[in-house]
Amino acid sequence: MTGDEIFSRSDLVFSAEEVGAAYVRLAREITETLGEGNPLVLCVMKGAVVFAGQLLPLLRFPLDFDYVHATRYRNETVGGEIDWRVFPDTQMAGRQVLILDDILDEGHTLAAIRQRCLDAGATAFYSAVLLEKLLDKPKPVHADFIGLQVPDRYVFGCGMDVNGLWRNLPAIYALR
Repeated sequence: MTGDEIFSRSDLVFSAEEVGAAYVRLAREITETLGEGNPLVLCVMKGAVVFAGQLLPLLRFPLDFDYVHATRYRNETVGGEIDWRVFPDTQMAGRQVLILDDILDEGHTLAAIRQRCLDAGATAFYSAVLLEKLLDKPKPVHADFIGLQVPDRYVFGCGMDVNGLWRNLPAIYALR
């Protein structure tokens, strides 16, 4: 399916303005919680790169930044086993860690990242997600900071893709 076909078979879920307002609110909430702690902020690649790029300039406190690359999707619409591509070598022992991820879907990737950070000595683990998918089943982890909630549909835009396409959209769309 081409990019134009994907887009024509999709519905707008959140406009760019609604997403922008979520960034501002999340920055305020994160600052209230972590603004005094010089946390290590980790971006989950590739999907959270847009989220991190929009959120980081709004955080008005010192922080260290790195990334982790773990995926279950590999350009598919259904997740599989976690593929650890990069885990940061930044010192986590004795640190507060904040993970930035694009979406909390079933929660398996975020739960695995959380465990690896705690095993590496993080004293506190926080997670911020642009989207939380509303599912009718329990998740192994919950996000501390949630931008927007979406229905149980395949969503894309703001860093999330469909078959590698449309990460660059400033709004959130869902396949029909």
